[in-house]
Amino acid sequence: MASEEELFANIDALLEEEPQLPPPAERARLREAAGITQARLAAALKTTTQSVKNYENGRSEPKSPRLEAYQRLLKGWAARYPAHGAAVAAAPAPDAASQPVPETFTSPPVPEAPEAETAAPVEPPAAQAAPERPATRRPATSRRPAARKAAKPATDPRFPHGPLAVLDGDGSAYGVDGIVLDCPATTVPELVDWTLKESGLGAAKLHRNGKDSDPLIVLTEAAAVKLGLPERLEGHEQRRSLRLPEDHPVVKQVTKAKWKLTQRGFGPWARIYRPAQAGQRQCVQLAVLSWDALDSRSWPGVAEMEPADVARVLGIYAQRVITPRGSTAVSGLELMTALRPPTRAVQDKETGNWVSGHNPGSLGTEPMHPAPPEATQEHPVVVNSSWTGGFLDEEAYQWVRSVDLLSDEECLLPYAVGLDLNTAFLAAAARLTVGLSAPDHFHHPTFNPKIPGSWLVDLSHVELDPRLPSPFTPTGERPTGPAWYQTHTVAYAQELGYNVAPFEAYLRRETGAYLDPWHDRLKTAYVDTLADLGVTKDLTDQEFLAAMERHKDVDTALAAVLAAIKATVKGGIGKLRERPQGRHYKDGERWPALERPTWRPDIRAAVISKARVNMHRKLANMARMTGLYPLAVLSDCVVYPSPGASPLDFLPYAASGKPQPGGFRLGPTPGLAKLEGVQEMSWAVDLMEKGFNPARHIKGGDAVMDEGE
Repeated sequence: MASEEELFANIDALLEEEPQLPPPAERARLREAAGITQARLAAALKTTTQSVKNYENGRSEPKSPRLEAYQRLLKGWAARYPAHGAAVAAAPAPDAASQPVPETFTSPPVPEAPEAETAAPVEPPAAQAAPERPATRRPATSRRPAARKAAKPATDPRFPHGPLAVLDGDGSAYGVDGIVLDCPATTVPELVDWTLKESGLGAAKLHRNGKDSDPLIVLTEAAAVKLGLPERLEGHEQRRSLRLPEDHPVVKQVTKAKWKLTQRGFGPWARIYRPAQAGQRQCVQLAVLSWDALDSRSWPGVAEMEPADVARVLGIYAQRVITPRGSTAVSGLELMTALRPPTRAVQDKETGNWVSGHNPGSLGTEPMHPAPPEATQEHPVVVNSSWTGGFLDEEAYQWVRSVDLLSDEECLLPYAVGLDLNTAFLAAAARLTVGLSAPDHFHHPTFNPKIPGSWLVDLSHVELDPRLPSPFTPTGERPTGPAWYQTHTVAYAQELGYNVAPFEAYLRRETGAYLDPWHDRLKTAYVDTLADLGVTKDLTDQEFLAAMERHKDVDTALAAVLAAIKATVKGGIGKLRERPQGRHYKDGERWPALERPTWRPDIRAAVISKARVNMHRKLANMARMTGLYPLAVLSDCVVYPSPGASPLDFLPYAASGKPQPGGFRLGPTPGLAKLEGVQEMSWAVDLMEKGFNPARHIKGGDAVMDEGE
């Protein structure tokens, strides 16, 4: 006789069996009897019209949880419209399961931009036909609090399923807004064909003169193995430079199918394309998760998420920033080009034909030689000219006040409190005038703060309070003689009331606010994502500090998006002066980054110079308003001695309770501050005596790490 445990196990097994649907013809009869179109049913099930057609002709079956929803709907219809029952005079209102839902397969306006290293010159595609492969299920995702919903752009009919999908080993391609497509591909060429012809993936251009974004397919480890790729890339080079050898079977498959790879080859981020024909672009981006395509520093925890959640994170980033094209640094750089396309259509005056011409305000299509002091020591301009005149040293602060300059009153304060400026480089990019043309060389020019460029000037005579870092050097030490500075640094010396008399300058005649649209889009992405995490502009300072304390726990996916946005800012600025990579490089050789019009170290210097000057201006204003001086500064983080464990205990406020202008202010927008960390004052002094920077370690507490890391 069976035991109770065995009986229950048998019952559980029956309950777990997939629900049975009526025959395909009956499904179609019930839908027609209810007066519901296939398109309306597809919207309710969050799938495609083609999928509903497939359900009703027997070509495919829905999967869980769409299967259960479809079965519930059919059961409801069967009760109302029996096969041999009387006809109903007026169709009743459909039940909740059959109510149409808003179309959620929104394809955000994300542009296509040139490859960060070397990409094929190809053109935007013609409109894609509706995908033939069905969307088969929506995955269950982790529970999360309801977030404030931003208005979505209208769906582009060419890209009904959004910008990207995450492919699992069972052929499920998880897209944005919960959609899952059936992908039958078993080889990389088949995957590329399916993506371009059937998936409905891609995104529209951001700028009217730009290009549409190529679809992105993210491969899980299981999907990569199924397609014949190794689980890991092995080698002695830096992982980001690893790629499959040219004789690998998958590379041979791609070549045999007459597809091409960019010069980056088949690595963690691979672009597979065919040269444009008749203006039609054919290009697919692949990202391999198990090959570290998503760096944990920029995408914390994302590589370990379920495919549906990976798609959610990348989909939000694609909607608010750009479809990822590589690292967040690459994406940051590509966003600049997408928002300021180098060319536009212009009419030839002689022939009347429309041709490609320069787009005003952009950096153009050709790389530009830097001025020698703006270049790096290994750059061909420097090596070939034997330049010995020095270089710009516009870098972020790494400064610690000498312990000899600490007062007894400061040492007796109980706490050291760290403030961090939100995306300080992004704030510096706002309304920043940069050079657009090549530099011209001048001797003994009159300084003009409105002209971007590099100036050789002696600022060693500027006398400032030694308890503050010098605004002219990243170390905070006073200059000892003539040196090269970016315009903002020299202008600040003039602002402080000192005479400046440049010996030389490399200046640019054509100028513009090149980074303005980049700043605007990233600022909106940053502020909106913080708001979705509960950190909004209308909070009081006390409420803001409390919200920041818990924001990362509200929604791990959105927290990862926020981290990626911040990494996009820093990485994008850094890419403007990308150095050569690889142990085989020799000084004086050109490296791939130099072939980009966006290799512009002068623009990077302008951003960092303005950010450092902004920081010093706030430090000086704080000293004037509160009498407090910083213990240390590291880039956008500053540490102050404090009578309490909160920034509210030392930040300047007016009698009305409003923050005093000019100093540090708390808030969620770029340039405002948040709490970085709190430690005991004795901890900070101990680090300073050992030569460490408290600003580097105040967030983590125990830290005796190498300051050179």
